Amino acid sequence: MSQPRNRWLINTVLILAILAFIGVSLIPIIGQINTNSQPSSQSAASANNNASGNEKTKLQDEIRGLELVLQREPENQTALKGLLERRLQLVAQGTGEVKDVIDPLEKLAKLNPAQSQYGILLGQAKQQMGDKDGAAEAFRTALKNKPGDLQALQAMVSLLVSQKRPEAAIGLLQETLTQAPQINKITPDSVDIIAVQILLADVHGSQKRYSQANDVYDNAIKSAPKDFRPLLAKALLLKDQGKLDEAKPLFEKAKSIAPANVKDEIDRQAIASPTPKPESTSTSESPPTPTPTSTASP
Repeated sequence: MSQPRNRWLINTVLILAILAFIGVSLIPIIGQINTNSQPSSQSAASANNNASGNEKTKLQDEIRGLELVLQREPENQTALKGLLERRLQLVAQGTGEVKDVIDPLEKLAKLNPAQSQYGILLGQAKQQMGDKDGAAEAFRTALKNKPGDLQALQAMVSLLVSQKRPEAAIGLLQETLTQAPQINKITPDSVDIIAVQILLADVHGSQKRYSQANDVYDNAIKSAPKDFRPLLAKALLLKDQGKLDEAKPLFEKAKSIAPANVKDEIDRQAIASPTPKPESTSTSESPPTPTPTSTASP
């Protein structure tokens, strides 16, 4: 994924990752599977290849065993999760196909409609395969089953922006914010309103609509004065515009009210070099390949 053209998403993931520090579980949305660096010696390369070959053979044997179980018990979730994990490991090694994870993901998503991670991974896998309509359907289903789910929203927004449909992304987020009070009344804390506002502002920022982005951030700051996240998000936006004097007090304020385990990260972001701004339209590149780390058990 091109970092300069996806700064808006990187900023968003930064904020959501900070949420993870304070107890919010998120499925990684960005980041590619990195290939192993080349060993410095031929013997090391040979040993590495042998180990990879042994691991591949082991995984393939385990996959065949799980497939036999599923022939007898098609809805055995332990076997489905094991199959998914092993196929994802092959993908991570570069010896598997993303298409092979779709079937177990579809079954797990159907069997566990309230657990959005399966639907989101399914959407990501379909997006990786070029099936944008299938990806959108998976994300929408996840949102229907769990309205306001932050992971599903982030995935859907990422897809829409990658399709150069920022207005659709903005509309989705605004609709979510409109419905949030009623959703939260039925199921308390279902929608993290501040996080959704940050996503909305980030989309505006990706289109260089800085005034609209700042308005959203300011509303979030006003409505939640003890929440460091909108302060940090606005500081990042200002820094990326080169407005360091305006960003500095926001970084300091965010740090002063942030949890202790987040303060160092805020300091790092405050002194990090600004990332080049994206073009006003986003790339249509494929999403990241789902990774084994994305399959944490619910």
